[in-house]
Amino acid sequence: MEHLFLEWLKEYGYIVLFAWSILEGELGLIMAGIMSHTGDMFLPIALFVGAFGGFIGDQIYFYIGRFNKNYIHNKLRSQRRKFAIAHLLLKKYGWPIIFFQRYMYGMRTVIPMAIGLTKYSGRQFAIINFISAVFWASMTIIPAYYYGDELLALITWIKCHWFLAIPLIIVIVTTIVYNLNRLEKKLLEKRRERQTV
Repeated sequence: MEHLFLEWLKEYGYIVLFAWSILEGELGLIMAGIMSHTGDMFLPIALFVGAFGGFIGDQIYFYIGRFNKNYIHNKLRSQRRKFAIAHLLLKKYGWPIIFFQRYMYGMRTVIPMAIGLTKYSGRQFAIINFISAVFWASMTIIPAYYYGDELLALITWIKCHWFLAIPLIIVIVTTIVYNLNRLEKKLLEKRRERQTV
């Protein structure tokens, strides 16, 4: 099964990378870097496809916000807190939040949609988004390409020691989520304090 998956990935790697980059991306970009290292992908094409997929994905989310406001208000009620935080971040930091939102766990799809809800220039968003996507793809694929042997050794270790790796991954992810939730609460509390003053 694993062999079949690897063969499929080698054959359709660029298509998978493009689709993965639209949806989220980091893991797909790391895989593209490793596959470029092993010669199953060509590094410049992997960089282009990863960046283009990331750009297209955020453009889609932006225009969902711009042209489907009723859908967002009705269907994404559970994400209201994240939308409020996205608006706060945009108000506080301006355009750099567009650049850095790719690295914000749980906010990557929400921030472009939240920006789409505002009157922010679509052209300006596209320019910053494109530069951000190129930087994002390069900063993930190139290190994975250069450290391909080390990453392959890590993957082998994880496969052999899954009983240690899984709890470690759970602890790391839980810590990240906990700290992000604390940060979100602090931002919302500061907003409420400003509104009551």
